[in-house]
Amino acid sequence: MKIFYTVVGTLLCSGAMAQTIDSLETIVVTAQKKEEKLQKIPVSVTAITSRQVIDYRLWNTREITAIVPNLYSADPGDNRNVTSIRGITTTSYDPAVATYIDGVNQFGLDTYIAQLSDIERIEVLRGPQGTLYGRNAMGGVINIITKQPGNNITGFAEANIGNYGQQRYAAGIRTALIKNKLYLGVSGMYDKRHGFYNNVFNNKDFDRQHNVSGNYYLKYIANPRWSVTFNLKHLANRNNGTFPLVNGVEEALEQPFQLNQNAVTKMIDNTFNTSLSINHTGHAFNFSSQTAWQSNHRYYNSPIDGDFSPIDGITIINDYGKDFNKVKVFTQEFRFTSPATAASPLKWTAGTYLFVLDNPVKQATHFGEDAPWVTGTPEKNYALINTSKGKGFGIAFYGEANYALNRQWEVIGGLRYDYERKKQQVLGEYKPDDQPAPIFDFQPDTSARANFNAFSPKVGLLYHAAANNDLYVTYSRGYRAGGLTQLAADPSTPPLYAYKPEYSNNIEVGSKNTFFSNKLRVNVALFYATITDAQVPTLVLPDAITITKNSGKLSSKGAEIELAALPVKGLEINYQAGFTDAEYKTLKVPQGGAEVDLSGKKQLFTPDMTSMLAVQYQFPIIGWQNIQLMARGEWQYIGEQYFDLSNNIRQSPYNLINSRAGILSKYVDLLFWGRNWGNRKYISYAYDFGAVHLGNPETWGFTLRVKW
Repeated sequence: MKIFYTVVGTLLCSGAMAQTIDSLETIVVTAQKKEEKLQKIPVSVTAITSRQVIDYRLWNTREITAIVPNLYSADPGDNRNVTSIRGITTTSYDPAVATYIDGVNQFGLDTYIAQLSDIERIEVLRGPQGTLYGRNAMGGVINIITKQPGNNITGFAEANIGNYGQQRYAAGIRTALIKNKLYLGVSGMYDKRHGFYNNVFNNKDFDRQHNVSGNYYLKYIANPRWSVTFNLKHLANRNNGTFPLVNGVEEALEQPFQLNQNAVTKMIDNTFNTSLSINHTGHAFNFSSQTAWQSNHRYYNSPIDGDFSPIDGITIINDYGKDFNKVKVFTQEFRFTSPATAASPLKWTAGTYLFVLDNPVKQATHFGEDAPWVTGTPEKNYALINTSKGKGFGIAFYGEANYALNRQWEVIGGLRYDYERKKQQVLGEYKPDDQPAPIFDFQPDTSARANFNAFSPKVGLLYHAAANNDLYVTYSRGYRAGGLTQLAADPSTPPLYAYKPEYSNNIEVGSKNTFFSNKLRVNVALFYATITDAQVPTLVLPDAITITKNSGKLSSKGAEIELAALPVKGLEINYQAGFTDAEYKTLKVPQGGAEVDLSGKKQLFTPDMTSMLAVQYQFPIIGWQNIQLMARGEWQYIGEQYFDLSNNIRQSPYNLINSRAGILSKYVDLLFWGRNWGNRKYISYAYDFGAVHLGNPETWGFTLRVKW
């Protein structure tokens, strides 16, 4: 221990003084698939810089909730984040908010890696981004960029120790293997913790988990105009107690983090993503090609509890070998952009995008000895095995341009065409426990095809009122792909029903401003959107399968503000707030064998307000100018929201307090952090049948970070 203190002390006192912030960063983003200054883009974009990722202590994409106005993200228990922006929310495995990591479209909830490590920047575009990003970007786009290698040797090593057995270790290095020619980047992370929940059935941690992830780069500069980058990412996640759910809001809040499930299992979750990027910088245009492959194999090594109780009622089985429950996606994008240095008043982007999807799923719903208690029928000790083989193909063509009419006015126009083809084959089998194989088919082997296409236009006007003050108005159309329904045990929900795409029309007015020599930044936006053919989910039990139908019309309107200020040297204030009123104008859904009119109900997973106030102050120690002290406080507010279409499962507004304090230097940071001080109990996610998952309890810990 004495040696540890000596090493840390030596590192803290060495090197130049840690930088004190005296002006806001000028942020360059690639939100519109080309490099632009954040304050000059006529789109609502939140950019979270590398330093802010550390300051906010962001370990997972769901933790950007409220840091981005009108964004809410939650984990239902299986580490697949469900995200909502401006009332446009994910209701199935086809997301409403697209996620890109290092330029690669993370195709669905299964295939993207939500853990954050060695991040250069996170860009979040709010509102439909159909023209440039296409399908499933109705709510917006989360664009994550990790740190890239260069000529200088840079790297970091970080250790986090906290309560609930939290251990998180990460390290990375970036260097030139051949200066100006060949570069290598390597980073990895190991993360583990005990469970937040206690299982009364065996008095053990329920959701104990750990994971290992890696990110590897090899970049080759052929000449000043051509470069090639190979990237590989992987995640191996193990969760001993997926879906820590309690039936009923009252029970979940009165006995927090206590559950009672007899079927205890481990989730095996392996994700592998790789890409090859080719980039060309030219006089007439720039060109890039990105080829990517994504795969995810997720299963439970023993049956998982389907009734969330201690009885032998219903369990779900999905361990059927490597040929099933493994999603595979191939994507290819070619993109052309105008040169950044061109003096022409026309700036443009054009390209094409293609994907091929293979998604074979096999899952059994098992009815045990106590199944009659749940189903109300005498039948027990049997399984219904559903096999679904889904395939998809899509291609898109897009273009967008800005044209400067003069020094003050710019017009914006864009159009995208998407075509998609889906095929699904289903088989339902009945297998008694005393038989070695299924004895009959309750759903014969059959298949169906469906085709979808959509045009996504965008028009806008940008006014440069002054050098640091811009106004804009835009219209854009969003598009979420249609599909085919899955096979379920409920005969009232036939499989292979084709549901239509969902469309939105969005109008946005915004203003971006900086004042006082870049010491104050204020961005505001107003939006109004209408969604037609709304894809409304219905959870079918006991299969736990979501059936999607076009059942409603939704409207969403609201306002957003983002403020960053440096009133005095070393003191930084950030405030983000969003207000959303998302309501179904028409909505008719089946309930209890009848059709129920839910018109006027609020959209689920959509708080009526989100806000985050962060205040950070850092200053050098007198007599120790090479080190600084830092203190940070955060106040997060989440407004009223609902988790079911009937608006019966409600979470009232709540506040969360986070903090961070410690010592900073050029090479070493030593910090203490805490989240959810006061241990506020709240619902972060709930299913419409009443199963509830609470948000994380009070957590705290220490971070030691070495950088060079």
